[in-house]
Amino acid sequence: MIPALPQVSQVAQTIQLALAPVFLLAGIGAFLNVCVSRLARIIDRARAVEDLVLTTRGKEHDRMVAEIRVLDRRMSVVNASIFLSVASACAVCLVVILLFAGNLFGAHLGTPVAILFSLAMLLQAGAFATFIQEIRLASRTIHIRNEVLYHKAEAEEEEAAA
Repeated sequence: MIPALPQVSQVAQTIQLALAPVFLLAGIGAFLNVCVSRLARIIDRARAVEDLVLTTRGKEHDRMVAEIRVLDRRMSVVNASIFLSVASACAVCLVVILLFAGNLFGAHLGTPVAILFSLAMLLQAGAFATFIQEIRLASRTIHIRNEVLYHKAEAEEEEAAA
């Protein structure tokens, strides 16, 4: 026997119920945009440093090699954050699907919805944690060298003139 079709009020109520997860998806999308932008900047910097690694020697070469290793690590960490966020978004999508399926077919899907929503929150919390890790990696490695900070152009000009 075919179940009775849901009334418009039931569908409207389900849409209202699904609104919070949909807003969560919008937030996850914004976070993904930030992560992808950071990844693009890391990749751009890595390409520039790769060229410098091949053309530098001595201390400068060692500094470039150290920087490219950190950039490689940062790429891995931000990729993990992106993966966790996408997995979280997929879980939220499943929550919305189950909310509608439960309403349309009269199924009792409260437990799977609660489990999936909790899983989505755990995945997103993991994404935020890895994002913090990437930010800390970046902030530890972004320092202006002392020779640049305390560079005195006048002293060099005087030495060159002498």
